Amino acid sequence: MKVHLNRPIFNVYCDESCHLENDGQPIMVLGAVWCSLDKVPEIAVRIREIKEQHHLPKDFEIKWVKVSKGKLDFYQDILDYFFDDDDLHFRALIVPDKSELRHQEFSQTHDDWYYKMYFDMLKVILSPEASYRIYMDIKDTRSASKVAKLHEVLSNEKYDFQREIVERVQIVRSHEVEILQLADLLIGIISYANRRLSTNGAKISLVERMRQRSGYLLTRTTLLREGKVNLFRWHAS
Repeated sequence: MKVHLNRPIFNVYCDESCHLENDGQPIMVLGAVWCSLDKVPEIAVRIREIKEQHHLPKDFEIKWVKVSKGKLDFYQDILDYFFDDDDLHFRALIVPDKSELRHQEFSQTHDDWYYKMYFDMLKVILSPEASYRIYMDIKDTRSASKVAKLHEVLSNEKYDFQREIVERVQIVRSHEVEILQLADLLIGIISYANRRLSTNGAKISLVERMRQRSGYLLTRTTLLREGKVNLFRWHAS
């Protein structure tokens, strides 16, 4: 077991939207919600309490694809809880148009680029004075190899050869992890805003609520030091 010499430990919960090269979707969003390790149980309990207040089972899975008019009040309460709890933070990297990617010119595969983007998304979160446990909801068949590769990339980029900064990168099942479900919801809102969709009234309401609570349009890069809703809109060079 690792000994931490006064290093704070943070859990980071990552999810992604439309990350595949040929999925027919122009926009990709990578995102993460993070908090201090010691706050995780309290946050999970509070999210379950909000579910119960809306007469939903404790194991109801918060998912962007489930947002509907009938559950709008519930999802707004979850979103408000994120903004009201100072221990919760969110960062997303937005790729507005994957069709502009020219991997061959940069002698890279789509996977190589994907890991670079994940590093760009996470690097603002990671501090050399702290330790991080990164949990991911990866949905394809190569999850284990992708997690190992991402850990390697993050550790090498941070000169973290003893893996004291990035302690672990691990796959979890989103239906078992409330904070990962919260990441799915926030990434969904960012993706919807950037795709400029308007077909679902409940989802439009959540986009507007997040704009109001964050003070941001959700389609532009925020200040680098923004601590609550930190956004980076990436552009191909």
